[in-house]
Parts: sequence; C-alpha cells; structure tokens
Amino acid sequence: MTTTATETAAPRRGAAFHRLRVADVERLCDDAVAVTFDVPDHLAEEYAFAPGQSLTLRRVVDGVEERRSYSVCSAVGQAPRVGVRLVPGGLFSAWLVNEVRPGEEIEVGAPTGRFCPDLTTSGRHVMIAAGSGITPMLSMAASLLRATDSHVVLLYGNRRSDTVMFADELADLKDAFGSRFELVHVLSREPREAELFTGRLDAAKLEQLLDTIVAADAADHWWLCGPYGMVTDARGVLRGRGVPGERIHQELFFVEGDEPPPQSRHEEPGVEGPSSEVTVVLDGRTTTLTLPRGVPVLDAAQCYRPDLPFACKGGVCGTCRVKVCDGEVSMRRNYALSEEEVEAGYALSCQALPETDAVTVDFDS
Repeated sequence: MTTTATETAAPRRGAAFHRLRVADVERLCDDAVAVTFDVPDHLAEEYAFAPGQSLTLRRVVDGVEERRSYSVCSAVGQAPRVGVRLVPGGLFSAWLVNEVRPGEEIEVGAPTGRFCPDLTTSGRHVMIAAGSGITPMLSMAASLLRATDSHVVLLYGNRRSDTVMFADELADLKDAFGSRFELVHVLSREPREAELFTGRLDAAKLEQLLDTIVAADAADHWWLCGPYGMVTDARGVLRGRGVPGERIHQELFFVEGDEPPPQSRHEEPGVEGPSSEVTVVLDGRTTTLTLPRGVPVLDAAQCYRPDLPFACKGGVCGTCRVKVCDGEVSMRRNYALSEEEVEAGYALSCQALPETDAVTVDFDS
C-alpha cells in the first residue's frame, strides 16, 4: 500500500536543535561528569529552563541518529548543565563521560519536561533519589530554596560515598540554607555509623526512614527519581501511608534489564497488512499518514516527520507525549505518564499502536 500524506502548514514554534558550545566538563566521580553549555544571547529565551526539565542531545553514529535526554542539574537562571553517568555499553554516555571536551559543539534541543515544582509558592518538599536520579533534584532543590521559603528534605541513595554525584554542591546547599534543607545519604555498599543510613532505598528502608526522618503527612509534595524499582517501591510505600497520588511526582531514568530500542533510520517502507490513517499535529503543522498498526506511531511517522520529538524510545522519559484527540491507541509499556494523564487521553507515541481506522495525535497539547 502506498503512503499518502496531506499537510497543513503553520508557523513553527522553534523546536529545532541548535549546536551549543561545551563551556565546561566537570568530573563528579569516576564514572560521571557535568556538562555545561554556553548559550548565545539570541537563544537565551529558547533555552531558559524550569527546574526538573531536561535537554535532549543529538548526534549521528554510523548513519543512525541517536538521541538521549539528560536532566538539567543547574538552578534556574544559571547556564544549562546536565549530569551524565556512564552506562555500561552506553553509546552516548561513554562519549560524554570519556571523550567530550570544552570547546566542542553538541546538538541540543530546547528544554522539555513537566517534572517541575512551582517556584511561586512555598511548601514542604521531600525528594527521594538514587544514583543519577539526583540530577533533576539538585536543580529543583537549589531553585526552591533560593526562590521561595520552602523546606526540602532529600533522601539520596548510592553504593558508596565515592559514587555520590554532586556531593560538594549538596553540602554547599546544606551550609547555605541550614534547617531549610535536610540531606540524608543512604549507602548500600559502605557501612555507616547508623544502621538506618546503610542499605538500599527499597520499600523496607523507606518505611524506616519515614518512621524516623519525615512523616508521610508532613510534606506537600513528594518527588521520586531513579531506577524503576526504587521509584515503584517509594510510590507504593507512600500510597500505603495515605499520600494522595496527585502529591507524588515521579521520573524514571531507566528500567532495569531493558535496553532502549534501536533508533529509526527514517527509511520509507511501504505499508503491508492492517493500517490506520494517522493525523499528526506538531508545532501547528498537520500531517495525515497511512501507517501500519503493528508499529508505534513515532517510529512509523518519523519516516515523514523527522522533527517529531523523542529521546529514549523506551516509554520512560515522556518526551514524545501526545494527546490522542481522535481514535484509539494501545501502549506496549508506560513508565512516564500517570494514570490521570492516560485517562485524560494522553499517550507515549513511542509506545502507541493504532487500534482504529483513524487516529489523531497532537504533540502540541
């Protein structure tokens, strides 16, 4: 079957990538760095970020376009900086941690993401992070403490003290804000004086910490970021203690045992077998395509709309979120959207399979 396409042009809103100069590469520990970007004045507004947002980096390797999303770790108003931890066999992280140097240029997309606290209101925030999950938390904590009268409690899990990312900056925040910032390090492979602070941040440990450090009903917002197991354990513990779902915010960095799928090469195959007419809306531009039902909307539509946003393609980051305005889709997996978002009609285009003859997905909603 031949693919058909109908497009309605509209002004774009500047979703393009730009080549930004690397201003600094700071070694955080043996396997992690912080990469700071120099944003020219004419792009300052486009790269203004909210705490908790991320930047998508893009490069082409062996003819394949690769993208990865990394959370901004700097406070609002500072130069955008991302934290990167080496992933064994990681194509992108190995390049950033071991090879990239100041002065080089990297293609960077504008900030995205909704894992963001409100900087116009003061409140009590509890953040639970493990490993590189600290990256957005550092931005959020620093921004909240500087812009509001909020109190922040951070429970941070790592293997050993020499694997802690941003250890000095977290200590500086503690020194600067005193009782308004409570920092608790929990180490799984290095004994600490108190047994409470030794072990993994699993459900049992979190129950102990909530009994001792902060009560479940003492926070206005809970922020969870890290690997799948920690995030789901923390959410389960909090819901079990009566914390309403709307006060729990989560972001995953990876799902254990599951590698991101290979990226599309944007070839243009014909459609064989069952298909749907899928209308894609992005930046006000509408494209109607005949797409196969057995391929996620993002992968199939990228052959004709290479500007579609994505990062992990694993159902984790939420960069490719769409509103399903017409028709139905089914998702193979979902680690980024809340139940409320799914009920409201949102889906991850990297996981969404068309189920009806006609489907409309809106990236702008």
